Amino acid sequence: MKKLIRKLSLGVFLASSVSLTPLAYADTADGASLMNKSWDQIVETAKGGEVNWFLWGGADHINQYVTEYVGGVLKDQYDIKLNRVPLTDTAAAVNTVLSEKESGVNDKGTVDMIWINGENFKTMKQGDMAWCGYLDKLPNNKLVNWNNQAIANDFGVPVDGCESPWNRAHSVFAYDTATMSKPPMSIGELIEWIKANPGMFTYPAPPDFTGSAFVRHVFYYAAGGAENLLGPFDQAKYDVAASKAWKILNDLEPFLWREGKTYPANPSALTQLFANTEIAIYFNYNPANIAKEVTNGVFPETVRTYRMDDGNIGNTNYTIIPYNSPNKAAALVLQNVLLSGEAQLEKAKPEVWGTNPGIEMDRTASAILAAFNAIEKHPAAIPMDNTDGALPELQSGWIKAIEKGWIENVGTNLSLIHI
Repeated sequence: MKKLIRKLSLGVFLASSVSLTPLAYADTADGASLMNKSWDQIVETAKGGEVNWFLWGGADHINQYVTEYVGGVLKDQYDIKLNRVPLTDTAAAVNTVLSEKESGVNDKGTVDMIWINGENFKTMKQGDMAWCGYLDKLPNNKLVNWNNQAIANDFGVPVDGCESPWNRAHSVFAYDTATMSKPPMSIGELIEWIKANPGMFTYPAPPDFTGSAFVRHVFYYAAGGAENLLGPFDQAKYDVAASKAWKILNDLEPFLWREGKTYPANPSALTQLFANTEIAIYFNYNPANIAKEVTNGVFPETVRTYRMDDGNIGNTNYTIIPYNSPNKAAALVLQNVLLSGEAQLEKAKPEVWGTNPGIEMDRTASAILAAFNAIEKHPAAIPMDNTDGALPELQSGWIKAIEKGWIENVGTNLSLIHI
């Protein structure tokens, strides 16, 4: 998911063979009329139609899953044609909807659904470009734990029924069991461990995404918990937490790798330091990354992944239906398929995708849950469950302020190591 999040801010629409003109068939652009239909009536309305799904297209295995598995289910079970419209930047799809809205195209848009999260969702929601309030129409919505704040809030912005979850990701730590019997299990313990083990920890310099995520962990700790930072950016709350966070991080610098005089520039450099045993604790935002590096022989087989007892920062990615989608019924069927236990099980398989489910698998049928639990887990990996106490991400205003604050107060005159 880290790769996806970084892609959200890049910026070019990838050419595709799929036409971007509105589809000739339109089931209905009137969301209100769909709200008065039963699910069976919605499925019947969508039958024989098409749906344009705009999503990041940079990974072949994801493209194959969407085209072959999801597209196959839609065609075989619902007689709906799925048009996968690949993007290099999710913002391109958002801008398409915005341009249509500004041009008065309110019922025959070109985008039926977008894979989305973070700042792009915030833009859609604040710009009244999202269709909202329909989630209870989806039979599989019951599989979603909306009481989980990392699902109910998309980078700090309340979902409010405007998007449907698809996958989840969260930060993780790793250590080598051959050299360490028990790692620090909280940010407070990690701070003390770093001081007691000088030179054996570091993190990428913000605004690198992974480094920024680690700094947010410290920021949450300094603020007394993530719950004290949720909602729109608050300068007064920021100032109180920042003064504590910068002191903690500055006090740690002499105990970091190379005494904090230089930082890794990116996760690749951090990976190399851990592989070379120059550091003893590793941090990443992709739970599957550690097992992948062990499998590839980069990390030793004794490396293990773990979560902090006080929570690891997590985020969810979603699908959203624009307000002017002319094929809302087909988009609803697509969202319901994506939420199904069968579709979530398929993409959880390591040979298919290996991504974390966006639903609670223990709410699915017993056979689905049994198959999910039977997925062979790499010894270095952690279970792909959704009971990990993930800490919610903050709204973009907080993240930008924290990254800027770190550069100005901690990363002054730093040099970066590129590998």
